[in-house]
Amino acid sequence: MKIIIGQGSCGIASGAKKTEAEFKRLLKEKKLDAAVTIAGCIGSCYLEPIVDIINDDGSASRYVHMTADKVEAVVNKHIIGKIPVTKYLISEAGSAFLTKQTRIALKNCGEINPEDINDYITAGGYQALKKALFEMNGDAICREIEKAGLRGRGGGGFPTGKKWVQVRSQQEPVKYVVCNGDEGDPGAFMDRSVMEGDPHKMLEGMIIAGIATGAQVGYIYVRAEYPLAVHRLQIAIAQAEESGYLGENILDSGFSFSIRINLGAGAFVCGEGSALTASIEGLRGMPRVKPPRTVEQGLFGKPTVLNNVETFAHVSYIITHGAEGYRKIGIEKSPGTKAFALTGNVNNTGLIEVPMGTTLRTVIFEIGGGVKNGKGFKAVQIGGPSGGCLTEKHLDMSLDFDSLSKAGAMIGSGGLVVMDEDTCMVGIAKYFMNFTEHESCGKCVPCREGTHVMNGILDDIVNGRGDMGQIDMLMELADTITNTALCGLGKTAASPVVSTINEFKEEYIAHVVDKYCPNGSCKGLKRVEIIEELCKGCAKCQVVCPVNAITGKRKEPYKIDWAKCIKCGLCLDSCNFSAIVEK
Repeated sequence: MKIIIGQGSCGIASGAKKTEAEFKRLLKEKKLDAAVTIAGCIGSCYLEPIVDIINDDGSASRYVHMTADKVEAVVNKHIIGKIPVTKYLISEAGSAFLTKQTRIALKNCGEINPEDINDYITAGGYQALKKALFEMNGDAICREIEKAGLRGRGGGGFPTGKKWVQVRSQQEPVKYVVCNGDEGDPGAFMDRSVMEGDPHKMLEGMIIAGIATGAQVGYIYVRAEYPLAVHRLQIAIAQAEESGYLGENILDSGFSFSIRINLGAGAFVCGEGSALTASIEGLRGMPRVKPPRTVEQGLFGKPTVLNNVETFAHVSYIITHGAEGYRKIGIEKSPGTKAFALTGNVNNTGLIEVPMGTTLRTVIFEIGGGVKNGKGFKAVQIGGPSGGCLTEKHLDMSLDFDSLSKAGAMIGSGGLVVMDEDTCMVGIAKYFMNFTEHESCGKCVPCREGTHVMNGILDDIVNGRGDMGQIDMLMELADTITNTALCGLGKTAASPVVSTINEFKEEYIAHVVDKYCPNGSCKGLKRVEIIEELCKGCAKCQVVCPVNAITGKRKEPYKIDWAKCIKCGLCLDSCNFSAIVEK
């Protein structure tokens, strides 16, 4: 019998380490013969901690929310009594979360021990590398990636094969392969899960990229806020070197390739290629003017292949199954799958992977289980701060690079934040613009100053100081920043604001004209009211009001002058009769 305990960051945060310790303690105490091992996150973050028990006959039971206090019941009944504890097992609704997915990059996540290379090899790992080394050459690999139509999963969707061909064609003898693991979008954790749950798949893709382009050194740029990912990458690299898949003369092929890890300080702008390579070089992470592009002069001024974690995780599948096999998944102009981090007001939060072309309706209402608490769907923010809002009219639109671009949004790295009917879209725009302003590197004026001014205008609007002219000003500033910013991050900084104004302008108008937040979310626009039927006329609220906004006579209901009210909340605290409410 085998016990597999999910230990991605989400599982550990939910108590998986304590669950593991309790299983080991009880197995030892009861002298039971069962192996305990770990796996990465399977994607069902909303069900963590997750424990899979593989029975001696090969059948499996998946326990969810398996905290340490439930372990003894499972040990006694399932491991000793051979009867599963049904109340802790996954439900039918929960199982649909996985059955409606198609997994390539995430295929092994949650299924194998990420700290054991033998698990990866048993699952077919490094077979693609052997094929690339002994049955193909660099040209053949590049052609296969081109024919497969793999596009960069980091956000831009640039053809990966074309990028590899450009690097291969450079005459410079020294070239580099760089993996972008600097995942900075709020609500995005796709790359982290691959690095934590299946690091060898990413390494294998990088080594194959080295064979294809003639590079012999790879760098993984990963944010220091991902300590578990860094730890497992270090283990994977050491194991791959020991097993002959990395280092000098790989598998006696004559090809050598090494991989190094560089920790980033968490700057969002370092997701941009030239800023990322500058950071690896020890410089301040700031983008530069192009051309030359990274494929010509990238890391240390040498030709560089730069792809993100998820992109490299697709490479071994393409080499193993061929371009035609890969193209059977997804759609013509966007083949393959895409991983999305599904968060926000949705029942089944977590990490999913679906074929390109899948609709938002399928993702949110089938895989995601619909909007929380039976609320109505309002919008989804896709692509993080660089993306835009999609609404109900977009639910049946194909999720692919080109369709989203036409709708004024982008896949980005793959964050999907679902919002229900109670969400204030002006507040959402403010949240993302505040993030973008603080993450701007400051190199170019449009981004540095423009995002600051836009954030200031949004601050006025959500606090009741806005006017109609400021809505027009936001659109003008957005146009200027988009067309004049230096890098791709600056050019897309205004997207959340533009999309929310286009789709929910009436909410902006309510904020600036009526000085009212229709969703009651903006604290600066909340109104304090006195319920006449409950007011006893005790005058306590009038006494504590610092701006004399409350008037009336004792033993009669008091009134609040909203024009004077500063929303300090003192009257709310003073009332003993629940007669004062905030709306």
